[in-house]
Amino acid sequence: MGTYYIPRNLRGETRIFYIFTVKSLITTVCGIAIGLVFLLIFSMIGMKLVGVIITAILALVGFGIGAIKIPTLSGIPVTKKIGGEPLSEIITRWIKFSKTKKMYVYTKEEK
Repeated sequence: MGTYYIPRNLRGETRIFYIFTVKSLITTVCGIAIGLVFLLIFSMIGMKLVGVIITAILALVGFGIGAIKIPTLSGIPVTKKIGGEPLSEIITRWIKFSKTKKMYVYTKEEK
C-alpha cells in the first residue's frame, strides 16, 4: 500500500492564546506600547488610572485592527466592495492612497 497525503484544515493552528492570531497579537502589543507612553506621562502627573484606561483602550483598538474583518452587507454599497477584507489591509491602502493621491480604476471595454 502507498502513502497518501490527507489535507488538513490549518486555520485554527495559527492562533496564539486562542483569541490572538499573529497579526492581532502584534497590533495589540503595538497598541499597548503606545499606551505605555501615555501611562508614563499620566503617572508623572499623578493620574495613573487615566493612563491605565488609555492603555487598555489602545490595546483594544490594536486588537481590533489586527483581528476584525469587514462583513459584506448587501444594504451598504461600500461593504460590497471591501467585504471580507481585514481592517488592517484597508487602513494600509488608505494610507498609501493619501500619500500618492492616485487612484486607478479598471473598466471593462466593449469590443
